[in-house]
Amino acid sequence: MACKLVLVRHGQSEWNNLNLFTGWKDVDLTATGEAEARKAGRLLRQQGFKFDIAFTSALKRAQRTLTLILGELGQEDLETIKDQALNERDYGDL
Repeated sequence: MACKLVLVRHGQSEWNNLNLFTGWKDVDLTATGEAEARKAGRLLRQQGFKFDIAFTSALKRAQRTLTLILGELGQEDLETIKDQALNERDYGDL
């Protein structure tokens, strides 16, 4: 059985909108970012994707993106592993 790995970056965050490096700063998605996540979920649904498990970083923008995608897929109860190792690069105090 062939396996597929699907990688999705989080939707636009508040700091992306300000053209700031986000790193480990735990900022929310913008309304645009939420719309992007829902659109990604709809596109995945149209392609027939159903997932067995999901992985996300420990940051709320990534978790919110995943939640919105899974909502579009009707897979809200999918097993999800949150891991800090998936966080973006830590830029420190720039």
